[in-house]
Amino acid sequence: MATKNYHVMVFPWLAFGHMLPFLELSKKLAAKGTRVSFVSTPKNLQRLPPVHSSLGDKIKMLEIPLPSVDGLPVNCEATVDLQPEEIQYLKKAYDKLALPFEELLLENLPDLILIDFAPFWIPEIAAKYGVSTAFFSVYTASTLAYLGPPVELKNGTLRTRPEHFVHPPPWFNFHSLVAHRPDYAPTMMRNTHCPDASGVPSGQRIAKIVEGCKFVVVRSCNEFEEKYINLIEELYQRPVLPIGILPPAPETGTQPQTDSGWSYIFRWLNKQKSKSVVFVGFGSEYKMPIKQIHELACALELSEQPFLWILRKPEGVEYQEVLPTGFLSRVSNQGIVSLGWAPQQDILAHPSIGGCLFHSGWGTIIEALSFGHRLVLIPMVADQGLNAKLLVEKEIGHEVPRNEDGSFCKDIVANSIRLVMNTEEGEKLRLRTAQVQKIFSNHRVHDSYIDQFIQHIKRLEFQKGNEK
Repeated sequence: MATKNYHVMVFPWLAFGHMLPFLELSKKLAAKGTRVSFVSTPKNLQRLPPVHSSLGDKIKMLEIPLPSVDGLPVNCEATVDLQPEEIQYLKKAYDKLALPFEELLLENLPDLILIDFAPFWIPEIAAKYGVSTAFFSVYTASTLAYLGPPVELKNGTLRTRPEHFVHPPPWFNFHSLVAHRPDYAPTMMRNTHCPDASGVPSGQRIAKIVEGCKFVVVRSCNEFEEKYINLIEELYQRPVLPIGILPPAPETGTQPQTDSGWSYIFRWLNKQKSKSVVFVGFGSEYKMPIKQIHELACALELSEQPFLWILRKPEGVEYQEVLPTGFLSRVSNQGIVSLGWAPQQDILAHPSIGGCLFHSGWGTIIEALSFGHRLVLIPMVADQGLNAKLLVEKEIGHEVPRNEDGSFCKDIVANSIRLVMNTEEGEKLRLRTAQVQKIFSNHRVHDSYIDQFIQHIKRLEFQKGNEK
């Protein structure tokens, strides 16, 4: 598509919920002729899914070794390797990459660097060599809008107490439900405005990046979040480009149904009624405490709804202790629990799956809505609570009511599952998600956003050429 062979460098934060969307965008750009340099640490590059051989000459993986710092366990290069309280030390090590990144940049000068929320030091480095930068947000547009303009991210003058975070912010000029639960508001305020071991709060990181970038790229689309995208543009005083939702391309050549490790699960799914099974999964990042696992197990049993639960075993817990005593035998005719990794796309594509019970991570929302599934939401951390409120606002998800301390109880979760899967209200959700599926599964629409992004790079380079 491009007459010039444009070169984009990407540098995601060290979390797989960030690296994978950056890789997906890299693949889509490479498929259209753009060269991509994907920068990350050695262990993370090894753990990423392989890039198809047809794109191999367009995507170059560049290693940047992670320095050791006190508090960061050895060989831990991503958030998935860490407990929540250790992530601040990963940020501290990440900030020590400024000098090696500059050396890497000199060897591989791109036309544009796409950066995540964390490396606030890159725009200044890039400017020294005449390289443009753009902020690529893997978060929803509504999350960015909720976080606010750079001046608020830096100073926090309009939201000075946790209770200010439980309502839509004052700069929202339209009706919105996007806000945090009261139990999570103090954490949100602390993460945004209080320095951690790295010395730089997340709010300041985002503000400095927005102020230093030429434009902002958001993993969303006008068809789903237009009013929030327009609001970010006002708040940031920068062009904001939706890049589409980056739906993962359907896997080719994989047949998990016949794989020895998964054949029994797909045989079980094949026996279930159409749209009857609830897929339950909280991702690889969230480390669910054993007490919550037991409460959730009891909720699934009480719901009497068929389920497939992909469960990550907590560290330090014996296998026989992960689930309540006798649970597996009691639900043997109702559902399946699988410990470890799962081919989530293949499962969600199965005709017997009808709903999802999960944490409201944006990546899983995209996958679930691409198949039109009903959504039962138990947000846990970070932006998940804001995503859940967005889905409730759009009447395509049901958020499980919580106790005052943020915990959930089995009876309410079971009632929520039954409500979504077996009632008239649930049927309304199904009809709404079916409408949204037409947006999320439309690869042509999302592909057009990639074209618009490339055209924007062209205009940017043309302007730079005229300024010289």
